[in-house]
Amino acid sequence: MKFFVDTANLDQIREAQNLGVLDGVTTNPSLMAKEGIKGKEAILKHYVDICNIVDGDVSAEVLSTEYEGMIKEGLELAALHPQIVVKVPATKDGIKAIKYLTEKNIKTNCTLVFSAGQALLAAKAGATYVSPFVGRLDDNATDGIALIEQIVDMFNYYDFETQVLAASIRHTMHIIQCVEAGADVATCPLSAIEGLLRHPLTDIGLAQFVKDSQKMN
Repeated sequence: MKFFVDTANLDQIREAQNLGVLDGVTTNPSLMAKEGIKGKEAILKHYVDICNIVDGDVSAEVLSTEYEGMIKEGLELAALHPQIVVKVPATKDGIKAIKYLTEKNIKTNCTLVFSAGQALLAAKAGATYVSPFVGRLDDNATDGIALIEQIVDMFNYYDFETQVLAASIRHTMHIIQCVEAGADVATCPLSAIEGLLRHPLTDIGLAQFVKDSQKMN
């Protein structure tokens, strides 16, 4: 399982990198806006800043909803840094853009995936990653983890190289469920990754060790 952190906050990205388990970063316009990143030049610079912190793939999202605009933005984003993965929505124009960019040897991440059919078309077009949104499906009374399982089984059956990147991860249990479902990547807040470390028995045991060590003085 690869861990990507889903944020545009540079401090959180550095912290995740320093933890030693970070494989990449995903971000989107909403996360950029949350950090106060505005304007094209500032956004492009911010992507480069992220790439300079991490060692792995960094998903950078196109803003256009039309094919020609996606291609133009995708080429511009890919030229920023070798680690950039162009993030494209699971729409008709998006699938066409993924095919084009793949033929140019540019990595792509098909985002806003909510069905196995969308994931199938993205994989056939050559997407590097598909991003099913687990949390948003759960919010709408649909089993997000079940979709992860379905896509993983489909990709394994047909031997697609496209990786399943579980997105919209809300909490630590989602990560464990994605592991069990066979997802290749989980992208999530740093807090969810850090949650994997927490267990009351660890805290109790450590406190006991410290207490016993004091008796040795």
